[in-house]
Amino acid sequence: MSADAMAGVDRADATMPAFRADCPARPILDQIADKWSLMVMAVLEEPRRFNDIKRRLEGVTQRVLTQTLRRLERNGMVVRTVLPTSPVGVEYSLTPLGHSLREPFSHLYVWTVEHAGQIRESQAVYDRRGLEE
Repeated sequence: MSADAMAGVDRADATMPAFRADCPARPILDQIADKWSLMVMAVLEEPRRFNDIKRRLEGVTQRVLTQTLRRLERNGMVVRTVLPTSPVGVEYSLTPLGHSLREPFSHLYVWTVEHAGQIRESQAVYDRRGLEE
């Protein structure tokens, strides 16, 4: 872990970080690691217009997609480009910083797909146990 990352980590137990409330990673993770941000970044393997992104993300509302794109743009993951078309068009693409997250996020996605059955099984066992109590 880098010195910057260590700034918000309590090292009482050298093997496991305990993230303090003022840890600088916490708000960033909150803003970039939600489900819609992950999916938007996955869809942006190439520049896309807003409606194209929306069509590829079944279930996302226009409001949520707008908020997600603005948050990703604010955090330097996405760039918004106004196109000189009539009517005016807007295109979104990943920045170099956004591209640098694609690989770790793809590992998370692959892990999720590989373990989805096991997770659903655990959820069902837990839910049944709750009904029995």
